[in-house]
Amino acid sequence: MENVRTAAQNVGVPIAILADLQGPRVRTHMAEELEIAEGETIRLFDVALSDDDIAQKAGTEKYIVLDCPHILANLEVGHDILIEDGLMRVRVVDITKDHAVVDVIDGGTVKNHKGVNIPDARIPLPTVTKKDYDDLAFALAHNVDYIALSFVRNGQDIVRVRQHIRKILGEEKPVPRIVSKIECKEALNNLERILTATDAVMIARGDLGIEVDPTRIAILEKDILNQSIRHLRPVIVATQMLASMEHNPRPTRAEIADVTNAIVDHTDAVMLSGESSMGAYPVESVQTLSDIASHTEISPYDDVFEAMPLTFSSEEVRIARATYDFAREMDARAIVIYSESGYTARLLSHFRPEQKTIVVTNNKKTYHQLALSWGIQPFLVTGKDQRKKCIDEAIIQAKEKHLLHENDLVITVLGT
Repeated sequence: MENVRTAAQNVGVPIAILADLQGPRVRTHMAEELEIAEGETIRLFDVALSDDDIAQKAGTEKYIVLDCPHILANLEVGHDILIEDGLMRVRVVDITKDHAVVDVIDGGTVKNHKGVNIPDARIPLPTVTKKDYDDLAFALAHNVDYIALSFVRNGQDIVRVRQHIRKILGEEKPVPRIVSKIECKEALNNLERILTATDAVMIARGDLGIEVDPTRIAILEKDILNQSIRHLRPVIVATQMLASMEHNPRPTRAEIADVTNAIVDHTDAVMLSGESSMGAYPVESVQTLSDIASHTEISPYDDVFEAMPLTFSSEEVRIARATYDFAREMDARAIVIYSESGYTARLLSHFRPEQKTIVVTNNKKTYHQLALSWGIQPFLVTGKDQRKKCIDEAIIQAKEKHLLHENDLVITVLGT
């Protein structure tokens, strides 16, 4: 993390650091690999029984073990169980006292410690596990800007984590904002409550594409984006954006179209994972993603012709909307906002103004967190009481970076 912060400071760009908590995860618990074939019927156990007991009960029959105790009690006949990102699929046909009987729908090699998804079952694990709380303490000690919650199920999950963060940091310290990862059926059913409780959203299309029919993913992405924007929640679209670039120097046409579609739908951010973490072309992947975003945003297809609605109204909303309209009417070059908390800046970002949005803040946490919001160029300044002076200082910095030029028409806003 310190390397990232140092590099960002050296090149003069704001970087937000996000700590991604693993969340509840069911995995295979296999002593050795097992080949399963379509049409076979095998047994399914969980670790409520010992390995010796399982082996004795299974006898010579093939069996799979899951590492979640008592998960079998949550299964029903007809449930599909997907193994290793959906590469293998079995279906429950019978449930006994100590195991389930499953038919193999899609075969393969079942290996140890591979992820398991059961879309229609309630997993008997908390959304935030003990490991997550330990990782959260580490993240808070290193002053991260965002905490991502995996497999969020409802708004209460977010409330509990927010309370835990406050308990650790106290009431005075700036806190990281919470990103809720939408990646299971239960989250889709409780999306309204999640959006009310969270600070931002990540559409985690990998697990979501296993939990639901993958042919619905593009439509679900649009729906989540639309609802998140209406709730003033920044959105990250993630997973396999440029997956082929893990091995190839250029993306497929379908991947380019996928990224373009997310940007046209007004996502705040698009995210790489394997492409930049372990791929052969990490720099090229980032550059390609940036180029697609740049080309899309100068096209008319990214334009907002009518102000996007919000689910609420307030004096701050009306000021942000009036600023957006006035800047458009006056054909201003930029909007410069003083915003200590970042709230006014995020409100204006929601309306997607064509003008450069330069945000001045003396709050270091706000400066980094605003890196996630669409179209914002944050500037960190010193001084707390003279807001006009801070704006003047930011305009000078913007000129030095060639974001503004002499005689440009600039609209200034004093926000919160």
